[in-house]
Amino acid sequence: MPLFHIVVLALVQGITEFLPISSSGHLILVPGVTGWPDQGLVIDVAAHAGTLIAVLVYFWRDIAGMFAGLGRLAGGRLAGRRADDGAKLALNIAVATLPALAIGFAVQHFLGDRLRSIHVVAWTMIGFAVVLYAADRIGLTLRRLEHMGMGQALVIGIAQTLAFVPGTSRSGITIVAARLFGYERAEAARFSFLLSIPAILAAGLLEGYEIAKSGDWGQFHDAAITAGLSALAGFAAIAFMMAWLRSANFTIFVAYRLLLGAALLYLIYVRGY
Repeated sequence: MPLFHIVVLALVQGITEFLPISSSGHLILVPGVTGWPDQGLVIDVAAHAGTLIAVLVYFWRDIAGMFAGLGRLAGGRLAGRRADDGAKLALNIAVATLPALAIGFAVQHFLGDRLRSIHVVAWTMIGFAVVLYAADRIGLTLRRLEHMGMGQALVIGIAQTLAFVPGTSRSGITIVAARLFGYERAEAARFSFLLSIPAILAAGLLEGYEIAKSGDWGQFHDAAITAGLSALAGFAAIAFMMAWLRSANFTIFVAYRLLLGAALLYLIYVRGY
């Protein structure tokens, strides 16, 4: 694969995975608009691995706290103590992950790639822009992650399943759900990004399984470059989002989605693309 193609795909995956503008939608648009051939599963897995590295590095303190909390919980059960914030966060992440695991396999089995089209991306870009704007305006900013219960985590996890429709945005839909429960913007993003760890890992393992079945073990040089660039771009995107949401809202992303969706509809229905 040409180096320029690798760079573009890695940057697109790394940046859009953590912004509420849909990584799957953009990865559909890149070959659709440019006419490039499909990048293949090896590059997909590498790009996912890069974004996984980014979130693990950025949130290493939260991750360490969750493991430490689970360890204390195991001992605390014997002593009759309640779970601390680290264990509570880990359990909420686990609960929120369950719906996506169940629905993901069903979507893959029954729908496959049928939703992967520019038409779908165009409409979901616009539709979800309205949802994102409304949720951000309606949602209060009263709660932090230590206030989250398993019921709320489960609802956020159910919302995450909508991201199997390209153009919706996994990070965006989970942030919307958290905002509707009244969580601060930065806290909603923090939970969404931590929730991406099992989601990205599951996607990578599924794609890795497909590679193992096909016996396609080539492209490792390209894959290494893709993973590295995706990790750097992903880390930068997370840092940007966390800083941005401490003092701003989602309007800039709403505007981007509306403009992109309108441009795609123009290409489809006016230019016959």
